[in-house]
Amino acid sequence: MNQLFPIFIKLNQIHTLLVGGGKVALEKFEALASNDNALNLTIVAKEIIPEFAQLLKEYPQIDLYVRPFASEDMINKQLVIAATNNMELNEQLRNLTRQNNILFNAADKPELCDFYLGSIVKKGNLKIAISTNGKSPTIAKRLKELLNDLLPEEIDETLSLMSTYRDQLKGDFEFKVKKLNEHTKDILGHER
Repeated sequence: MNQLFPIFIKLNQIHTLLVGGGKVALEKFEALASNDNALNLTIVAKEIIPEFAQLLKEYPQIDLYVRPFASEDMINKQLVIAATNNMELNEQLRNLTRQNNILFNAADKPELCDFYLGSIVKKGNLKIAISTNGKSPTIAKRLKELLNDLLPEEIDETLSLMSTYRDQLKGDFEFKVKKLNEHTKDILGHER
């Protein structure tokens, strides 16, 4: 059973450490940056592939250190992502994150992870996260493609209108929820 609790993290308000500089690290970076290009990130890698180094020039706020990882790199970090093919380093990172109460993710090593990076569907202000509990990133990717095709581009306009409507409602929380449910039932075309 999938016991994961989905949350949405404000990447510009917490400090994330990405360890690795290869293709997998680039993929993880792109996932992070596509959700918040103002992210607060430090990258540490013994070496970095040229396309990754080139892309990072567009993110002057990101700290890049091309050198081996040091335990001091975890100071003031709240999230650590390991994108290395070095199991010994991944285990070291896992142990350090546990000791320091830092959330940890290791690419392709679900048994080491506190959280997974799911597939994300974005349409304006709407964001849907998809998780397969680490079982099949390929299925998550296919579902992402399906939802991207199904959701209309106008959904962001609808969200803005709903926000305005919600702000205009007078009454307590329960009344507002009832009114919003009635209104969205008509918009989305089915009853709950």
